[in-house]
Amino acid sequence: MGTELGAFLRSRRERVTPADAGLPVTGRRRTPGLRREELALLAGISATWLTYLEQGRDVRPSGQVLDALARALRLTGAEQEHLRRLAGGGAAPGQDLPEQVAPEVAGVPALLGDHPAYVTGICYDLLAVNDAAVELFGGLTAGGNVVRWMFAEPAAREILVDWAPEARHLLARLRAIADRHPGHPRVSRLVAELTGSSPEAREWWARHDIGFSQAGRKRFRHPRLGVITASHAAFQVAERPEQTLVVYHLP
Repeated sequence: MGTELGAFLRSRRERVTPADAGLPVTGRRRTPGLRREELALLAGISATWLTYLEQGRDVRPSGQVLDALARALRLTGAEQEHLRRLAGGGAAPGQDLPEQVAPEVAGVPALLGDHPAYVTGICYDLLAVNDAAVELFGGLTAGGNVVRWMFAEPAAREILVDWAPEARHLLARLRAIADRHPGHPRVSRLVAELTGSSPEAREWWARHDIGFSQAGRKRFRHPRLGVITASHAAFQVAERPEQTLVVYHLP
């Protein structure tokens, strides 16, 4: 991967002009974009270290270095993920901080009116939710966590008619996320919390089941409509693939 990482860094360095980076343009430039020394200065790393990275040498940059390079190169979210994969899984910037959602994405659930809808992050934190979903899930609001609600909130076992299979499938989806992001601090803490406090989560986690978000149907005890079967579909956010919009259709 070192050669690919170097090629990617060079291509993005050549794309950023000194003016883009707020640097003065002096003299004639032989190559487009930033010089290696300029990028190193902007990222706060040594030019020698950057040279090693671009030459594909066997070095492993830290998450802080990748974060600094991503800022200096003005990388998009998708490009930042690509950079981390090429670097061999360096820690993503801000992994231990509360997750952010774009305002345009956060506003989507409200647009769906009576259709329950919400946006979850990598750890199933609720980043945005509409009133219909709050009603359907018994008061689970923005800032809450779907997995914690499923295993720690007694109301979940009443609201979800088929609680056990739904909880197992949710845990299998969390397992898939943990496998894609080994060492992610918030994911690791959530798994430790669940397996430490819930006998069911502890037993099912040991089975190593893997699941993925998909369309389907669930049975709920709705506070106004009684027992209903609701269809649902999940959609990944384009530049944040671990953020998911889930929409329900009630009968």
